[in-house]
Amino acid sequence: MSATSTSGGAAPTAAEQEDAFRPPPSTDASDLTEPSSSVPTQAVAFSSGNPRIEETRGIMLLYTEDASSPSNLLVERKPLVCVLAVPNHMTYADFCQFCGSFIQHMLEMRIVRNDGMEDQYSVLIRFDNQSSTDGFYKHFNGRQFSSLEIDVCRVHYAVDVQYTGSIEHAQNSLTSSAEQPTCPVCLERLDQDTSGILTTICNHSFHSSCISKWTDSSCPVCRYCQQQPEKSTCSVCGTSENLWMCVICGFVGCGRYKEGHAARHWKETQHCYSLELETQRVWDYVGDNYVHRLIQSKTDGKLVELNFHCPHGDDMCGSCECSADSAVSEALLNSKVEAIVAEYNDLLTSQLENQRKYFESLLLEVKEQTEREISEAVEKAACLKLQKLQSKLDKCIEEKKFLDDINENLIKNQEMWKTKVVQIEEREQAAVRLRDEKIQNLEEQLRDLIVHIETQNSVDELPGSVSSDIKGGTVLPVPAASSSSSNGARRASRNRRRN
Repeated sequence: MSATSTSGGAAPTAAEQEDAFRPPPSTDASDLTEPSSSVPTQAVAFSSGNPRIEETRGIMLLYTEDASSPSNLLVERKPLVCVLAVPNHMTYADFCQFCGSFIQHMLEMRIVRNDGMEDQYSVLIRFDNQSSTDGFYKHFNGRQFSSLEIDVCRVHYAVDVQYTGSIEHAQNSLTSSAEQPTCPVCLERLDQDTSGILTTICNHSFHSSCISKWTDSSCPVCRYCQQQPEKSTCSVCGTSENLWMCVICGFVGCGRYKEGHAARHWKETQHCYSLELETQRVWDYVGDNYVHRLIQSKTDGKLVELNFHCPHGDDMCGSCECSADSAVSEALLNSKVEAIVAEYNDLLTSQLENQRKYFESLLLEVKEQTEREISEAVEKAACLKLQKLQSKLDKCIEEKKFLDDINENLIKNQEMWKTKVVQIEEREQAAVRLRDEKIQNLEEQLRDLIVHIETQNSVDELPGSVSSDIKGGTVLPVPAASSSSSNGARRASRNRRRN
């Protein structure tokens, strides 16, 4: 957990020698210290460290919840507790603020990862005395981490903490801790007697007061985040094995030994550089080889040159500190770094030029396709408009033909009605002539009747001998004019007689 060795080779303190978090030489989990009585305990497996660089595993023996109480524990209990199931969204600063009232009594805090619980972590805390430990348990056990959450703080007294990794693994962990005797933030000596020490999940130690000001969930040294991202999967088939990520656009696809979606993405987009997620190596599809020169060391997480060997040994060391002439080696290293940078710049320039040509060709294709679509759309619109106009013209022609037929029928009807009117007029004229003739005949008959009546009256008025002679005579017809004159004479004679 903490880098407890002093700078300059000073001997460790007694508290550092009794550090309960330090891995022992034994690798057997059965060596855990058992309580002297029959108090029930539980073993919880944990791990710490960056899995890609170095991971340490172990087991902590805790009292159960029923027995984890100051009134039920034995007198020989240790000032060591474990806070289980802390939510991952709580940063180191959040946890320090949560237990801020007891932070001055905490000698060491170590963040560990619970096996099978990726969204939670645990905190091992060692106090300066037992009364502070009991006070921390009474105050925080069963208390909510915040008023907005349902998760509660679960505090257990720890019996012992043992590491189950190999001896070499544990020694490497100790060496890694000893390489950092000062706090990376304030550069002061890491001494748990003067200030509490907090070790992050990636095995980097800080003063509690310094790390409490770090509001990010990542480590200030290596940037390892306790909130592990979701596992990547192929964007097409969803597999999580043999994944490659395009360094140009971020597309994640499977390798050629799976479905080959990464290579298919290169053929479709001409993005020729792809990063293998498992080994962090860059592959060039055009050159059909790896093009990276710097990789991350699994020993300390630093960037080293690929396949660079020390001239004085067979092990890869990433630097030439073992060389006799450090200035010459540093100059050689700088020249190599400059050459690598120049090579990367050339690669980037060529890639950008290829991308420019590729995207220009895409723009040209899009422009041609757009012009083609515009011409097709104009032609289609013209055809549609022509069809509409043609349909309107056909409709007008049909209406004109219909109107012409109606006009022709009306003309025919007009001629027929004219003929009928002429016939009717002729019939009317004939009827008028016939009526006039009848009226004339009736007038003549009436005139003759009037003449006859008047004659008869005249005869009746004559003396008897004359009237008898006249009655035995014959009446001859008289022209109308003479008859009218005779009538007038008769009327005149009758008038004289009356007078």
